[in-house]
Amino acid sequence: QVQLVESGGGLVQAGESLRLSCAASGRTFSTTGITWFRQTPGKERDFVAGINSSGGTPNYADSVKGRFTISRDYAKNMVYLQMNSLKPEDTAVYYCAASWSAVMATLPRYVAYWGQGTQVTVSS
Repeated sequence: QVQLVESGGGLVQAGESLRLSCAASGRTFSTTGITWFRQTPGKERDFVAGINSSGGTPNYADSVKGRFTISRDYAKNMVYLQMNSLKPEDTAVYYCAASWSAVMATLPRYVAYWGQGTQVTVSS
């Protein structure tokens, strides 16, 4: 089992940066793909960025490519999402998610465990 706790959300102005953190616990964390999803009211959770258990090349949604960077620290059991050049359309609740396997989940149905979410609000 994997437990996930997000932090680092907040209110920023357009063009600024935030770094989200996801603290993971559980013996299977190092062998699990991790993904960041985001959700706005009335919509489904959307894939933002993901990284496999082995690290390797991360995957990003087109809307965040070149602005967001996902990384993981195996020693600290942490996953980060560095968000630069934020836009008002990035406003959402961001969720850290662990997949059922070593491969990142690209859709919510492939997620085994969810964090509680952290709000990111970007003002124009």
